Amino acid sequence: MITFQDVHKSFGPKKVLRGVNLDIPKGTSMVIIGGSGTGKSVALKCVLGLITPDSGTIMVDGKDATQGDRDAFLARFGMLFQGGALFDSLTVWQNVAFRLLRGSLKRPKHEAREIAIEKLRRVGLTPDVADLFPSELSGGMQKRVGLARAIAAEPEIIFFDEPTTGLDPIMSGVINDLIREIVVEMGATAMTITHDMTSVRAIADNVAMLHDGVIQWTGPVSEMDSSGDPYLTQFISGSADGPIEAVR
Repeated sequence: MITFQDVHKSFGPKKVLRGVNLDIPKGTSMVIIGGSGTGKSVALKCVLGLITPDSGTIMVDGKDATQGDRDAFLARFGMLFQGGALFDSLTVWQNVAFRLLRGSLKRPKHEAREIAIEKLRRVGLTPDVADLFPSELSGGMQKRVGLARAIAAEPEIIFFDEPTTGLDPIMSGVINDLIREIVVEMGATAMTITHDMTSVRAIADNVAMLHDGVIQWTGPVSEMDSSGDPYLTQFISGSADGPIEAVR
């Protein structure tokens, strides 16, 4: 569904992506791991066209991601943002139905609200939450609202950017389980960025480690612990000793 072919991206003298090659099969969950500042978010933004690669190609469903109808292209995606990114001035249901109230996916207001309430139910939130504002919700509830918004338009591809950041271990487990269930139910292709190894084990079919601008290792999550790759082994063990230099 998504293919990176020798993708490079620099910001001034800083080379972030140095030839990324990666295939994400349709209907699978790919989790990209790597240290802070290694380019995980840059890679994601390149797929969406928010950042233009300096060279290389990104294909989505066999077509160049930079070509064709931009609105139709973006309509295929849903995204759960790292900080939730809910609109403070909109109620919960209006946040969930944001894409259904405007643009090419526009639905009548009453229909958009019904869809929003159904998606809220799917992530474990009751209908009475629909008319609250984000500021009235806990962090875990806000994350669920963000997840409901990500799936509201039934996207084919869903991006999760650090989905458990700022959550306690129990709520992180709840969000991980929801993500896994929803991706499987929808048959969606998922691409997740995370540092949380518990999330990796809970939601990944395949794992890719981005280090020094390239994919250092990729394979099934079941092979991650026995990869033999020193970079991956150091990262998943959290060791200060290894080929990845720790900032001291």
